[in-house]
Amino acid sequence: MTKQVQAVSVRKSRGVERLVGGQFMMDGAGVKINRVLTGPLQRRLDPYLMLDAFGSDKAGDYIAGFPEHPHRGFETITYMLNGRMRHRDSGGNEGLITNGGVQWMTAGRGVVHSEMPEQNEGLMEGFQLWLNLPAKDKMSDPWYRDIPSEELPSFALENGASVQVIAGETHGVTGAVVREGTQPLYLDIELPAGESFDLPLPAGHNAFVYVYRGEVVVEGKGVPQARMAILDNAPDADGVRIKATEGSKFLVIAGRPLGEPIAQYGPFVMNTQEELYQAVEDFRAGKFAA
Repeated sequence: MTKQVQAVSVRKSRGVERLVGGQFMMDGAGVKINRVLTGPLQRRLDPYLMLDAFGSDKAGDYIAGFPEHPHRGFETITYMLNGRMRHRDSGGNEGLITNGGVQWMTAGRGVVHSEMPEQNEGLMEGFQLWLNLPAKDKMSDPWYRDIPSEELPSFALENGASVQVIAGETHGVTGAVVREGTQPLYLDIELPAGESFDLPLPAGHNAFVYVYRGEVVVEGKGVPQARMAILDNAPDADGVRIKATEGSKFLVIAGRPLGEPIAQYGPFVMNTQEELYQAVEDFRAGKFAA
């Protein structure tokens, strides 16, 4: 059930540092994606490592899926707007993600999983976000949670704004998942034309907006559909004010930077090269969750 809450006001909004269009590529066994948050942005958007946007009604763009592959050292958050995807992993977890649902997986010390479509026609659309783990948690036990759309906390404002709170806390509503170390905030917001949404953000937290329907304006800067706006870290700003120029839907994602070294080799993200070598050896030796 969607909760009705009072709007809050931001005194000084962050601005747009830059717009990012992403890189179109193939991943998995041949899935067409737009990699919006790429490797060169990992430092700037710490603790986030990657954001992929996918969306097509052509089966050939997604039907091959993501067969078994390993991960270590971070968390994956898959948010499905439309479609059906089956998750299985080496920890014995299995789940079907459907319209509006989320799957949150902590790879920790290592897990092998697959994500395969359970449809051969129609629209498949959504996002996968990679969230780094603090060094002290990189070798933690793997963890998995399926969150159907009806279990996602949500709220609405009098101006017609509606917000799904996937992670974190805002406007007195706590999301489906909370993390102490990285303090992720992950919101899906729908905003009517001409209306604004004020969102408080902690100083020093990195944040970005990704528009997937319509167009919004942040501090005079237009953010069109299929663009990510990296928000600046202006020291006098206490949040962000977003105005919809037309009926729009967008993600707002923020988090506390870890400030730790990032060493990545494909699906392994650690802090040092030595830890990466060990991850590869452990995977080859079959030491990931079983």
